[in-house]
Amino acid sequence: MTQFQIAARQMATLYSKSFGGKVSGRFRMSSKQVKELLGCRRLYEDDIEQLKRAALEAGFVLIDMDSFFVMLSANAFVNYRRVSAEALARTNER
Repeated sequence: MTQFQIAARQMATLYSKSFGGKVSGRFRMSSKQVKELLGCRRLYEDDIEQLKRAALEAGFVLIDMDSFFVMLSANAFVNYRRVSAEALARTNER
């Protein structure tokens, strides 16, 4: 198991824990905390991509917001409305 998979699993565990006034759910984590979790001094683009992939494999979406990261359950997106061909075609109208 890679350091990215381990970190993604730790973050997934946080998702189900109670903190910050909520029983469970989405959260944000500072870049400093992510570096500590990964055990590195700097976060490179490749590191972030590997962590995102590992999170997705664990069923979560990790979003890089520059100074912090947001973690959401991939299931949160299941009920989003779908774009129809008609709606898409209307975006090309002037």
